[in-house]
Amino acid sequence: MDIVDQLARAREAFERREWAAVRDGLSPTAELGPDDLMSLATSAYLVGDLDVCVRALQHGYRSQLDANHPLRAVRFAFWLGLVMSVRGEMAVAGGWVSRAQRLLDDQTDDVVEHGYLLIHQMYQRLQQGDLAGATEAARGVRGYGHRFHDPDLMAQGLMGEGRLAIFAGRVPEGLALLDEAMVGVAADEVSPIFAGLVYCAMIEACQEVSDYGRAAAWTGELSRWCEAQPDLVPFTGQCAVHRGQLLRLHGAFPQALEELTLAEKRYVEWDTPAAAGLALTERGDVLRLSGDLTAAESAYTRAAEHGHEPQPGLALLWSALGRRAAASGAIRRLLGETHDPVSRSRLLPAAVEILVADDSLDDATLLAQELDGTATDFGCVALRGMAATATAQVHLARGEPGEALRSARKASEVWAELGSPYEAARAQVLVGEALRGLGDEASGVEALTRALGAFDEIGAVLQGAEVRRRLERSGPGDLSAREREVLRLVAAGESNAEIARALVLSEKTVARHLSNIFTKLDVSSRTAATAYAFHHGLV
Repeated sequence: MDIVDQLARAREAFERREWAAVRDGLSPTAELGPDDLMSLATSAYLVGDLDVCVRALQHGYRSQLDANHPLRAVRFAFWLGLVMSVRGEMAVAGGWVSRAQRLLDDQTDDVVEHGYLLIHQMYQRLQQGDLAGATEAARGVRGYGHRFHDPDLMAQGLMGEGRLAIFAGRVPEGLALLDEAMVGVAADEVSPIFAGLVYCAMIEACQEVSDYGRAAAWTGELSRWCEAQPDLVPFTGQCAVHRGQLLRLHGAFPQALEELTLAEKRYVEWDTPAAAGLALTERGDVLRLSGDLTAAESAYTRAAEHGHEPQPGLALLWSALGRRAAASGAIRRLLGETHDPVSRSRLLPAAVEILVADDSLDDATLLAQELDGTATDFGCVALRGMAATATAQVHLARGEPGEALRSARKASEVWAELGSPYEAARAQVLVGEALRGLGDEASGVEALTRALGAFDEIGAVLQGAEVRRRLERSGPGDLSAREREVLRLVAAGESNAEIARALVLSEKTVARHLSNIFTKLDVSSRTAATAYAFHHGLV
């Protein structure tokens, strides 16, 4: 087959998005023009062959310099900078961007290529923590896209502005910008690599702020986009992660594990170990929720080996294993390191749960209030559910069943609306315990029984076992583990101060526990509580 036939077949394959056929049918030689070299580089990138991609781009750069077409050379240098960044070769990437900038410095006209180099500037300033500078660059990218009618720059600029607005806590504004970026992508106006980048950025942003409705809608679109390109390698791993996250939300744990295993495989193929660590962390979260704590710990360990910190899931695992001090220490360290509202919103639900279990109720109360404020600012439904759950946990631990019941019912409604059976069942447990605390034992047992049925249906083994224990412990002897510890020390004759020192608590917290114990046992003195403890074998 001569070169003319090869080119014709490759161009037809490119239009059909048969990326492997293009990569296999062409090679970066002097016989290829700039458009065909760019098509070869794009196709090689999309099948995960970065070596061929780089050779095609380098050949295109040299050929356009030799032909005295500096602006075309700038385009090839821009893509070399982007691909080298993907490979983690940041110094080489910076060198190519500098080459492109020098070529543009010789241009007296305002040309669209300036907009492409602003994309690199946006990412560079973001890495330096200069959000204002990155936002200015993103607006510049969008401006060039508008002036030169370039859909790629419009989409990339809007995506950058949207993500940066979300980082700054302006979540509704950021999501609106991302929606606008997706218009061009959904209309197939944006080239394949930029389309994949915008798709994934959009869904990742939705996951970060717990906007599961948007995440579900765009994950469906991304899945269809990927399925229409059977040879595609990049973006498919992230798509599988997002599908796994949504399946977990809806209680489909086995299917979620399948998707996350696929994601890990794709990330390994794409040679992106940190992303594989993300998939393993998500896998660990699903295993933890389903009750397989040993497998969850293994997944978290492997995630850390890939360079991804598996938090806050690992801290929640430690808390579930009774390692309260380790869990508390880890979550406090994470909160101390994390200051932007988006990242904190992903830590706060776990932090409240862990600190309540560790009896650090004053700190848990403040964090639950912060989460409630963040949920109001962001306007995302799932975050409101998380805030209501956290508030109910705090009120229940403080012995305030009336307040706990209001928040738990609100959480139950939100999670039912979102179709999240696991979280809805957790809220029902809080409803049941609050009702019991108010003296309505029959209604409390009914709520706990509903929660048990939901946990059993989705395979949440540990949660189901805990609810069974709660149902078996009815009446005034239904003490928490911490309350039993306090009662044992009371029965041993210890004072509040001595109990506080022994359990590393404040005297105020010990007094609160004693008040709860007296209420649950229906007694009014330490002597009567001690008698109850001896009579029922609690000491």
